[in-house]
Amino acid sequence: MQTDPVTSSSFARELVRGLKACAPLALSVSVYGLVWGVLAGQAGLSILEVLAMSGLVFAGASQFVALDLWTPSALPIGALIAAAAVVNLRMMLMTATLRPTLASLPRWQGLLATLLTTDETWALTIGQRPAGRDSAGFFVGAGLMLWTTWLAVTLAGRLLGAAIAEPESLGLDFAFTATFIALLLGMWKGRADLVPWIVGGGVAVLVTRLVPGEWHILAGGLCGSLAGAIAETIGRRREARP
Repeated sequence: MQTDPVTSSSFARELVRGLKACAPLALSVSVYGLVWGVLAGQAGLSILEVLAMSGLVFAGASQFVALDLWTPSALPIGALIAAAAVVNLRMMLMTATLRPTLASLPRWQGLLATLLTTDETWALTIGQRPAGRDSAGFFVGAGLMLWTTWLAVTLAGRLLGAAIAEPESLGLDFAFTATFIALLLGMWKGRADLVPWIVGGGVAVLVTRLVPGEWHILAGGLCGSLAGAIAETIGRRREARP
């Protein structure tokens, strides 16, 4: 079956538009992508493993969490999967809102395209919707720009880290903590966020003292998310009262 040339031409134009629109964001992503690559080398990931994780997982926050759980001698597969699922749970809602945008694609292509979903590509695409300019081509173009950038910079970071004899001398041992502090501050929306943060942090500290291994990350994430959901539900009920 031949593809309609008009449709193909339109998709190509939109893809290029998405690539261009996402280029500035790709520069900012490069910064913490390099940091992740360096930390991945410290955690014991090979070059092939770095490429595989960045290419298949393609989720910065989840990949940072995975590094903290990574133990090459005995990988906690269950904990890694669960932690990544908790961190990326929001993607289920985000990809659901993209369904009208991707409706022009065959089902299998639409499902494949959702693998390119990130906070940045979602925000860019949804931002085009009020003007009716959101399209599958635009989303795919933006996603490909970030995906290829992330793959390249994490690999560069891995190679750079291997060339540094003592990463601690440059403060790179603190990069993981600093990155998450920056992400946390960027997510701050008001005092309502204190509940899940305090609960999640408190549970993580408690589990660290009571349970061996890296289960504090998963426990803190789950309990913090649950506390946030409960607090939000209570707040909405209070607002609904006459």
